[in-house]
Amino acid sequence: MLRIFTDFDGPIMDVSERYYQVYQYCLEEAKEPHQSVTCLSKQEFWRLKRAQVPERQIGSISGLHDDQARRFALLRRETVHSHAYLKYDCPVPYAIAALQHIQTLNSDLAVVTMRRQYALNFALEKFDLAHFFPSSVRYCLPDVYVKTHDVVEKTRLMEKALAELPTASETWMIGDTEADIAAARAHDLPVVAVLSGIRDRDRLATYDPDFIVDNLKDAVIVISQQLHLPS
Repeated sequence: MLRIFTDFDGPIMDVSERYYQVYQYCLEEAKEPHQSVTCLSKQEFWRLKRAQVPERQIGSISGLHDDQARRFALLRRETVHSHAYLKYDCPVPYAIAALQHIQTLNSDLAVVTMRRQYALNFALEKFDLAHFFPSSVRYCLPDVYVKTHDVVEKTRLMEKALAELPTASETWMIGDTEADIAAARAHDLPVVAVLSGIRDRDRLATYDPDFIVDNLKDAVIVISQQLHLPS
């Protein structure tokens, strides 16, 4: 049996608008009332995020001074996963078709995500995705969990999933960050990185995934080709 683990944000959900809305809010909150700042375009902001430019630096580029940039970064961390902004997420193009394709491969599908439970369930229900991921294959963070280190925490979630789910003859990981790649590597799993998320090609290549492709649809095709399955 083939099992595919996938991250949620990046391969399945496009979070760029949520992040941009939070950026605009935090920029406005961090500046003085009459201070002139430069609100980056969504394209430029997302380019910086995908290149892993630190939050404080993005604040500085936008015209905030040091103390304001620190406040900007802190406020962003406090706000970006809040209920008020989850509504801006939407499925990545072709992601739902890719999930449907996975189901035709007689494979097992599970999600391993750094979303908290409320945020994962919100998106699954809003976009009618729950049937792809029954509760028994949802590996996410508790609602009250305070994140500290994505690589460590994603690796622990993967360990929990592998321990609880039935053994599969082939297991692959699909993700969009270094945490996904590290979690797969820690458990000797092949990993496909996608460019539809929060890291660009240069950043992903640094962590040496087995493949880098555009999106979830292409990731499923690559896995199918490697295993000689219908693609």
